[in-house]
Amino acid sequence: MPRARRIPASLARRKKVLKRAKGFVGGRGRLYRTARVTVMRAMAFATRDRKRRKRMFRRLWITRINAACRKHGVSYSKFIAGLQKAHVALNRKSLAEIAVHDEKAFQDLVHLAMKK
Repeated sequence: MPRARRIPASLARRKKVLKRAKGFVGGRGRLYRTARVTVMRAMAFATRDRKRRKRMFRRLWITRINAACRKHGVSYSKFIAGLQKAHVALNRKSLAEIAVHDEKAFQDLVHLAMKK
């Protein structure tokens, strides 16, 4: 019988994959070959969706700012251009928070942007 020399390393590799596959349904969480494929796919989706999440939140913030701007009779693009001319350095995340939670402060920002 041949001598097995790399058992600890290969066992560790398999354990690492099966640990990541914990919670997957059926053989995907128990069988090494199917778990390996599923884990690779899950990692690819995770990488892709970390980028996608940033895009989705930016879209959400812009939509919220636009809705609040329209309430005050100004378009989103004119509002942002006015803020840039007024040298107001607020990012879209904080503008969206202000638009949702503090109507008065957002109204002041709109007036400031429209003066410029």
